[in-house]
Amino acid sequence: MADFVGAIDQGTTSTRFMIFDHAGREVGKHQLEHQQILPQAGWVEHNPLEIWERTQTVIGSALAGAGLRASDLDSIGVTNQRETTIVWDRHTGRPYANALVWQDTRTAPIASALDADGRGAVIRSKAGLPPAPYFSGGKLQWLLENVDGLRAAAERGDALFGTPDTWVIWNLTGGPDGGRHVTDVTNASRTMLMDLQTLAWDDELLGFFGVPRAMLPEILPSSDPDRYAVSAVPGNANWGGALRICGAVGDQQAATVGQVCFAPGEAKNTYGTGNFMLINTGSEIVRSQAGLLTTVAYQLGDAPAVYALEGSIAVTGSAVQWLRDQLGIISGASEIEALAASVPDSGGMYFVPAFSGLFAPYWRSDARGAIVGLSRFNTNAHLARATLEAICYQTKDVADAMVQDVASSGVDFDLRTLKVDGGVTANALAMQIQADILGVEVSKPVVAETTALGAAYAAGLATGFWSSTEELRANWREDRRWSPQWSDAQREQGYAGWRKAVSRTLDWVD
Repeated sequence: MADFVGAIDQGTTSTRFMIFDHAGREVGKHQLEHQQILPQAGWVEHNPLEIWERTQTVIGSALAGAGLRASDLDSIGVTNQRETTIVWDRHTGRPYANALVWQDTRTAPIASALDADGRGAVIRSKAGLPPAPYFSGGKLQWLLENVDGLRAAAERGDALFGTPDTWVIWNLTGGPDGGRHVTDVTNASRTMLMDLQTLAWDDELLGFFGVPRAMLPEILPSSDPDRYAVSAVPGNANWGGALRICGAVGDQQAATVGQVCFAPGEAKNTYGTGNFMLINTGSEIVRSQAGLLTTVAYQLGDAPAVYALEGSIAVTGSAVQWLRDQLGIISGASEIEALAASVPDSGGMYFVPAFSGLFAPYWRSDARGAIVGLSRFNTNAHLARATLEAICYQTKDVADAMVQDVASSGVDFDLRTLKVDGGVTANALAMQIQADILGVEVSKPVVAETTALGAAYAAGLATGFWSSTEELRANWREDRRWSPQWSDAQREQGYAGWRKAVSRTLDWVD
């Protein structure tokens, strides 16, 4: 039996390959960023061919760095940025256009039209999602309407659609030469095209967006020993053999698995490009009344699907990236902690990074970013601290909505400790601010990159590398904990200012 499991983590800003042992410890990793293509305000694109090239490179480099070969891996899982939309030619593997990234807002008119004529209510009922530019269905419609020749190719069956998991797996398993065109239930649940109850593509929803069924991948469980297939990449002899793909799961659901949130009422918050809080609701589909999303958490083999409520926030870690790349306030993300810690507070400044509109719980595509409360006293250090506070205030927005939704659902949820993971958790000041703003304990695991770990767990559960979810629970270990230090009055005053700042971002785009 091989001693390790691997995971491809195809994220918004980078792609990595990670290798884990049976205890869930990292034994190898390589990561590469890819270009963020910004053709105009509100448009965010990626080059799918660059992503595929990066994927091959990080696999080979991680294996070589760990002194391992593909044959040392029991299996691999794939996790990915979820709603990002790619279309390509099944015969050549060439994309018809750049990928439309989940942050892209060009489809706001499509979403507005769906709500205006009543189709939005059907989407909410069947897919569990509000019509929003965030999701794949509108992006796919836009591509079909705006890329020359794409609709005709789609109707002939020559054009394929997929989120990055589908794109990577198709290429890994042969591409034009028999590549598997598949996705999993978690990624499919983010398209506005899948019925949550049947876990199948829905003809009525496809009709809303004008999507030919022939474009769509087969929907599989998140964890499956046979149906994802093995890698067939030319030159993969450099890896020391083929890679057995046994799982796929969208990035935030993967983090839920990595944080071993397997019981109803267990929740986690991931801090990456955006923030994403999920609570496991078990086999029950809980309809949100407070601006959250109803989604599939995971499906392990032939077991019934497990569902979740999710609060999705578009811009958190990417706001730090904006300070680095657009403003030049810092030269690296790690510098923000020291800069923000050089002042005791944000000096009355609030920064609402609504670059892609506001996601949960507001769902306002008309919003845009704003910095408010400025005086001549403020410095770049205050802006750095306001950026960290914005990450944490947006989490409070979602946490409050989650408490409200779950209260009427019968799911037992008491937010006394927030499990956190993702890149921003390396910033101790940010995590202390999060504890202060929420007024609860914040707990970080030893393996903070739980997205990749969750994809590895999905694959390893399929093969028996791990025998059960209870075995995975035994792997979870706390690294650090933060306790709140603010008074209730500080917390209430700070949040009131935040809500006032949010109101200033609304109705900006007509």
